[in-house]
Amino acid sequence: MQNTLTRNEIKNTKSFLQSETNLCFYIEKRLKQIFSDELNSHNSIFRKVKPSAIHKMALFLSGAVTRSCSIGIAGETASGKSTITYDIIDTIQKFANEYSIKDAIARINTDDYYYDRSEMVKKAGSFAEFAKHYDLDVPEALELELMKKHIKTLVYGDAVYLPEYDMSGTAKRTDNVKLAKPSKIIISEGLFTLTEKVVDAFDFKIYVDVSTHAQKERFYKRAEERGLGDSADEVYMNASNKAITHIHPTAMKADIILSGEADRAAYRKFINRMLALVEEIHYNK
Repeated sequence: MQNTLTRNEIKNTKSFLQSETNLCFYIEKRLKQIFSDELNSHNSIFRKVKPSAIHKMALFLSGAVTRSCSIGIAGETASGKSTITYDIIDTIQKFANEYSIKDAIARINTDDYYYDRSEMVKKAGSFAEFAKHYDLDVPEALELELMKKHIKTLVYGDAVYLPEYDMSGTAKRTDNVKLAKPSKIIISEGLFTLTEKVVDAFDFKIYVDVSTHAQKERFYKRAEERGLGDSADEVYMNASNKAITHIHPTAMKADIILSGEADRAAYRKFINRMLALVEEIHYNK
């Protein structure tokens, strides 16, 4: 068997690589313009975007990188990260439905990786009593190593069963209950999504920045809805103090820093601009 390439094969390979390089260059150029337009707009959704993130996006969009991409979104409590994540998922899913794209995006909920502490809650008599002696606002309260393993499993093409944590006050976690299929995009958000034990699982690292005023206003509105009552002040102070140690520093690892106070319509508009580029590249004949 001949192991060397023929002249025609070499010529075709070079032509293929050249076309791939040209496509990647074209996509990166278009992405730079899209990001630049948004960065220079009034009330931009961005605080910061690293050029390396745009280059990496071009590699994924061009097909130079063929595996799934993973996105991690972090920020303080009431920063807007969950809302932004849901808007991203909803906008991409609508696009996927239009073009009959299967398994376009899958969400991994960071909160589902809190350790099971249901027996401790029972022993304490209530979740409120349990929470007085157990800190949920530190990365050590979650099994982030397992989360990293699950994300990497999905990224490299295998399905996995995810845990589910009961947020109603039992502190119970049930493992292997939710089937997650490999998808083109794996997205996760949470307080500790960009902390040391899990950050390396993500291709794109996003931090949501928010002013203290906006965050506090959102927090107390949510606290009222959840019936925290007089304990709201204590919960807020603990979360804010722990954020200084465990969450704020993760902004340094972020490829992109988003404004948690931008209009939701602006996020959707930007995502749709990105999807229009995808449509042009892959679906317009």
